[in-house]
Amino acid sequence: METVSLTDVDRWMSPARNKRSLSNALGAEHLAVNHYILEPGDTFGFGYHRHADQEEIFYVLEGTATFETEEGDVTVGAAEAIRFAPGEWQLGRNETDDRVVALALGAPAEAGETDIRRQCPDCGERQLVRIESTDDRDALMAICEECGAETVRHS
Repeated sequence: METVSLTDVDRWMSPARNKRSLSNALGAEHLAVNHYILEPGDTFGFGYHRHADQEEIFYVLEGTATFETEEGDVTVGAAEAIRFAPGEWQLGRNETDDRVVALALGAPAEAGETDIRRQCPDCGERQLVRIESTDDRDALMAICEECGAETVRHS
């Protein structure tokens, strides 16, 4: 058995103001559990994405998250959850003036191949991107696979 306090878990670089991996802190091997705090305008992920092999569930503890899906936007409020099967495209974001607090659960723990699409300022459309660390490792960037432009940077 393992226990951990959220305040003892390090924050990860992410598009969310605050992301903490509870599964890493607890030594979980088969389930990914992340705690998120999204300020207005923050997102859960680096872009519209899908995990080839991972099922994901988001449980909203506080606030309202909006998820972009292939079927359109879906709003998920406090005490509600949403599930994405492997291969389903999605991006959760906070479109409100209040913060969103949520848990994200994924199984298996390793997401495997993940496709991420972002709007590229140079290409003018949503393109596949890869995530890279800056040389000094103080931020993560999304780089357009088509033209090499940086589409976003998070520290």
